[in-house]
Amino acid sequence: MVTAAGHAYPWDVLGDPDFPGRVAEAGLDTVTLAATYHSTRAATPLHPARRLVDARHAALYRPVREAAWAGHRLRPAAPDWVAEPDAFGAAAALLREAGLRVTAWIVLTHDTRLGRRHPDVAVVNCFGEPCPYALCPAHADVRRYASTLTAEALRGAAVDAVSLEACGQLGVDHLGHHEKTAGAFTAYERRLLSVCCCTACRAAWRRAGADDDGMVGALRAALSGGAPLDEERSALILATRHAHTDALRAEVLAAVHLAAPAAPIVLHASPDPWATGPSPGLTATAAGDVDALLVPAWPAHEATAALVAAAASHGRPVDAYVTVLSDVDRKTLVAHVRRLRDAGADRFSLYHLGLAPAARQSLFADLLAAVLSHRPIGS
Repeated sequence: MVTAAGHAYPWDVLGDPDFPGRVAEAGLDTVTLAATYHSTRAATPLHPARRLVDARHAALYRPVREAAWAGHRLRPAAPDWVAEPDAFGAAAALLREAGLRVTAWIVLTHDTRLGRRHPDVAVVNCFGEPCPYALCPAHADVRRYASTLTAEALRGAAVDAVSLEACGQLGVDHLGHHEKTAGAFTAYERRLLSVCCCTACRAAWRRAGADDDGMVGALRAALSGGAPLDEERSALILATRHAHTDALRAEVLAAVHLAAPAAPIVLHASPDPWATGPSPGLTATAAGDVDALLVPAWPAHEATAALVAAAASHGRPVDAYVTVLSDVDRKTLVAHVRRLRDAGADRFSLYHLGLAPAARQSLFADLLAAVLSHRPIGS
């Protein structure tokens, strides 16, 4: 059975009494609601009281309790751009009162504020350049922060599922500031620039018997036109990253199981084992640890369907993540979601209920109808 949900932020719901009605009108019964989120400047085109929200830093949209964070080196910040101290809890309650299901959307290692304050736990490339928006899971402080953040996001909140984003390492790609890196690097160069060379990752290489200085030198050489990274070094890099990702996920999932034991868990993931970012590459055990995989599927072309098919081969339900915010027309989007369905997607996460203007709100219902119709792609 194909199901679908729409994404939203707490500020989309709070102060807009018409929001639940628009969700129901679209035919959706579930809202994936941000409980933690990275910095963003978000449009609110349909909100009765505002048009923009400037979320200046990553935040926990629940009360930041001293009792939970005492003794932690890494601590989340509260959002001063929303008046409600428990923005997620209040928004989730409003949605559930309207008869809607709520999935808690939790973003873990994407936090520029913490990366700037604690550069020693941020991802560092082979040129020694930090990626402050990316916290490296190799560090115990980062794993402890992520698991506590998860526990606090879910504490006392009635949720129907949990969606984990950035449950792994981010890399060189980052949509932030006025980004000026597009087109500068090949896909292979981006892969190499996404290899974390922080102190913890280098120590892990040494424990595996590798020369960490030699590893960094080989990465630099490959990025400067030298020989590509050899298979032995490539395998060690990937094995180390996946081990740290598995350790992070284990601590986060333990927190979910304690705070929301009945909630199914959806993992943002990519079938490409080298992928970094909000949807990190699947490790050998990741799919078996969760109830579904959410795969990024924004580009409306056939290669995206291949990603969905590859994810489906891991034996878990696949949730295709589709945006209505691009300038792609209705016919192309409808064909896109049918192609994803035929490739193995049996769930759809539609982005984004609060960001979409009035002219594109009808696309939510259109796409849901398309994947439920079972008509062939060309119709």
